[in-house]
Amino acid sequence: MTRSRLFRRVRSRGLVSAILIALLLQAMMPPARAQNLSVTDVDRIVGRAAAEAAAQGAGNGAIAVVDRVGNVLGVYLIDPNHPPVMTISSGRGIASGNGLEGLQLPAAFGAIAKAITGAYLSSAGNAFSTRTASQIVQENFNPGELGAPGGPLFGVQFSQLPCSDITAAGEVSGGGPRRSPLGLSADPGGLPLYINGQVVGGVGVMFDGIYGLDLDIDNYDSNLDELVAMAASQGYTPPSAIANRITVNGKLLRFADVDGNSIKSTASQAVNAANYIAVAGYTPGGRRDGAIFGSTASGVRPDGGVDYPGLNAWVLDDGTGNNRYAPRDSLVPTPTAGGISQEEAQTIVAQGLKIAFAARGQIRLPLGSFAQVTASVVDGDGNVLALARTPDQPIFGIDVAVQKARSVLFFSRASAAADLRAVPAMSVAGVNIPSPGRYADAMDSFVGQGALEGHVAYGDRSIGNLARPFYPDGINGMPSGPLSLPFTTWSPFNDGLQLDLVLPDIVARIDGSVSPASGCTALPQGSGPPASAPRRLANGLQIFPGGVPIYRGNTLIGAVGVSGDGIDQDDMVAFLGLYNAGVVLNSGIGNAPPLMRADRLKVGGIYLRYVSCPVAPFNKSTAENVCAGK
Repeated sequence: MTRSRLFRRVRSRGLVSAILIALLLQAMMPPARAQNLSVTDVDRIVGRAAAEAAAQGAGNGAIAVVDRVGNVLGVYLIDPNHPPVMTISSGRGIASGNGLEGLQLPAAFGAIAKAITGAYLSSAGNAFSTRTASQIVQENFNPGELGAPGGPLFGVQFSQLPCSDITAAGEVSGGGPRRSPLGLSADPGGLPLYINGQVVGGVGVMFDGIYGLDLDIDNYDSNLDELVAMAASQGYTPPSAIANRITVNGKLLRFADVDGNSIKSTASQAVNAANYIAVAGYTPGGRRDGAIFGSTASGVRPDGGVDYPGLNAWVLDDGTGNNRYAPRDSLVPTPTAGGISQEEAQTIVAQGLKIAFAARGQIRLPLGSFAQVTASVVDGDGNVLALARTPDQPIFGIDVAVQKARSVLFFSRASAAADLRAVPAMSVAGVNIPSPGRYADAMDSFVGQGALEGHVAYGDRSIGNLARPFYPDGINGMPSGPLSLPFTTWSPFNDGLQLDLVLPDIVARIDGSVSPASGCTALPQGSGPPASAPRRLANGLQIFPGGVPIYRGNTLIGAVGVSGDGIDQDDMVAFLGLYNAGVVLNSGIGNAPPLMRADRLKVGGIYLRYVSCPVAPFNKSTAENVCAGK
């Protein structure tokens, strides 16, 4: 029976017939495509990559596929009998022994890191790749533009770390976010994978032997790894409306330098199941289905109004249906000693999400979309008290939101300088790492005596001001900030305090081992219960905006961190969400007293920044300067 005849019958037989025929038509349609990668998908993606590698004469290399939350679904070697290696190099001529520069590792690690980056940076509103990451983490934005400030996500490469207490480790597929062996990658050759406009994972390849970045975006490269990854993604490409379409400060964020017309192969070649290898800590070998995003198994799911009533909030799941970071009282200090209560933690996150739902996303299409973020609250020892996100926030922001909260907490603590000076110098994998106490000394010299002794409230934007290879940021040729390194040795693989604090952990986890429950860095462990209390920066330091400390009066009691659709939006959601929570509850919590904030410090003739909120940030509102006076 044709559809036209069916519809004629609808007119004559009324509503009941319409319902019956609608059900019949639905039954005639093919079933909806599940929003996850299957084993068949993995083989097809890998087969396309292998075919293009052969067409390009690439030789041996590694191909990795992950799902949206970072489960490694398969790592494939062209020749598993001779596992390929790669060398980490920024291409700036930095000698081996400076941070990660010159380190040689299995190429599989690079492929996994690239795949995770493609999956984690992307969403239904933005398609970003490892080439995009390269553009936004260098000393100038755009790279090579002298006099331009650092990339908007300067430092994001050291998130999703293998030692993080927020990211999950292990070879068994499970809830995310999952860790990356090298953090986020800026080496072209990692792309997101989409089905029906939704991110379902990422693919990463390593064939050229150099794990680096693109120092010059004034041209269009014919990059081998990117060509192979582009071939792999055919049939799983993002909607054209969100790839190579998003701008920041009038600058186009580059998705890829090649497209489907650049590849030489025409079809997926058959794969050899024996070429799927085991990678300790990531995959037992073979291939497997990806998790369906939003399910309990994925580890990221809707809250359903349980902890955040009236909000379309999403939370992390512990794998058994429970919110992994359900709102709770602070452990240090306890609420009875002036710490954060469960109600306060929940309200700070809820108020932040309300602002995000009203705000205009900076790096999201279509224009006028609301900002998608993750918001987190930590107590005075860095314990996570609450964490929730909007539905489509890129996964990388989960770990980064907590990094930001812990970073501003650490720098605003009275013990920060002593904590840094207590860590001894060490040597790891041929890299000599001086005590991070040198950065405390540099802060005293650069900012003022006692700069890290609790007298100043630092926003993450303030920390970033001081962690650039030029001070002021973007004025090439100036000396480095006190938390960075001189430009002669600086690179995105050797950026100062941020890497020095976690480099031993990164190297120690190369064997796939699981880090202690207390997480990253040699900094002191929290003093309060439980016994596995996090270290001061348990998932690493973060140095781009979106975090502010929480005060009750003049007393530091915790911090809030936000990561999502634009760094100015991150600042606003953190700062204004905390302020609004204080107003709603009238409990005394709020932002740092204005006289304590880092923007009162004039350093080298330049005032530091505390937060920077968008001028007219909201959809359906003409409100301006919404953070002023708060």
